[in-house]
Amino acid sequence: MARRLTAAALSLLSLLALASCTGKETPEQPQGAADPPRIVVASGQDVTGKNGIRQQLIDAWNAREGEHGYRARLVELPGSADQQRSQLLGALQSGGAEYDVVNLDVTWIPEFAAAGLIRPLTGAAVKSPDDIIEAVDRTSFWDGERYAVPFNSDVGLLYYRKDHLRDAGASPELGRGVTWDDLRELIDAVNDAPKPENYQEGWTTQLAAYEGRTVNAIEAFASAVPDFALTDEDGRYTADEAQLTAGVTELRERTASPYMLDESSGFREGESLSAFAEGRTTFLRHWPYVYPALYERFKGELGVTRLPGKAVLGGQNLAVTSNTSEQRAAKAAELIAFLTDPDSERCLLRAGFAATRTSAYDHPGGTPECRHASAYSAGPSASPTGESAEVKAPDQLAEGVSYSRDVLLPSLSEAVQRPRTPLYGAVTQTLITELGALYGHRPPGDAQVAKNLDEALSKVLPG
Repeated sequence: MARRLTAAALSLLSLLALASCTGKETPEQPQGAADPPRIVVASGQDVTGKNGIRQQLIDAWNAREGEHGYRARLVELPGSADQQRSQLLGALQSGGAEYDVVNLDVTWIPEFAAAGLIRPLTGAAVKSPDDIIEAVDRTSFWDGERYAVPFNSDVGLLYYRKDHLRDAGASPELGRGVTWDDLRELIDAVNDAPKPENYQEGWTTQLAAYEGRTVNAIEAFASAVPDFALTDEDGRYTADEAQLTAGVTELRERTASPYMLDESSGFREGESLSAFAEGRTTFLRHWPYVYPALYERFKGELGVTRLPGKAVLGGQNLAVTSNTSEQRAAKAAELIAFLTDPDSERCLLRAGFAATRTSAYDHPGGTPECRHASAYSAGPSASPTGESAEVKAPDQLAEGVSYSRDVLLPSLSEAVQRPRTPLYGAVTQTLITELGALYGHRPPGDAQVAKNLDEALSKVLPG
């Protein structure tokens, strides 16, 4: 049995890795031809796979070389998000890498802007700014200026097994307003019924000592305290011990046994996805990009809805580096405008990313048109085998609910941000460290954890 479970988990993870692995490679220059000037784009790994949607959009820009005279090259940085941030900071501060455009996590914008590593952007870099989801677009600004344009967004969603709920005598369809109390009642029902095969505990998430713990914490804090914010718009510390105590209590209640799988305190994205895929939990908190692969595995037994309470906004934004020349910076802005235009956002949505533009969600229940990337077009498949490069998951859910319009778009529009500060690296490390006490041997009380966290944050942040 253990061998079969491992195979199932590996199969799902392989499906995620191989999605979008087909498509046309960038053609080589004819021998002897002069190389056109290049725009180098640095980014983290594309979760849609080798030659994924980001590369396909770059290829579409390159196909228009005759219009703008430049070619773009995508450089994917290895390692975790923290490692990528360190690489980019080191490269841009030293001038050791000739990056013209950087794809930055939304939490990094204040840090890179305050350090002078990225340029303020003019209107040429963004088409139809009013079309960008307001909450998403706010991540592009620092100190009153636009430094980036949203490329792909992200937000926490709740995935669940309909068959587990049905077997427990509960409705297999969760409404849009499900709460954490509702979730605990459903988990109790599953726990009291004959256990599904391989089942252990109700839900899982990402609580290892990395950014996932910060994300889950901010979601709990923002759910427990109305209008919660660790920092103000200038990056000054604004929370207090009472607010933190309420937030810690909420986080502990969400992650306590018998509701959460105990191993989740050491889980990252991959481990939590595997646990859910193996049937060890009924519920999973994860990101939109896993929806196609999970649907491919479970088909009609997979449910997806909005996360109870508040969900944290994620995603990446494109910015122009300060060390690129004025001429290249102008072309880099044109490239950003292309990569984030309405058609590109429709392509990103089809590939499994959360699009940043409202117009991308105008086709609920259908297929948003994508012209820039042939592998994701609504026409015949570009694959030599005749098969689509994408893993298809339905937009239309039960009872007329649209995944894109009724689940993903409102989740993005109402999502909360992590602390906006140039010192975000120190803030998230403080949260990870201090909240780790909740998952150690003999954890202290909520008030003590909050007191320690308040003291630590007060030392890290001004104000």
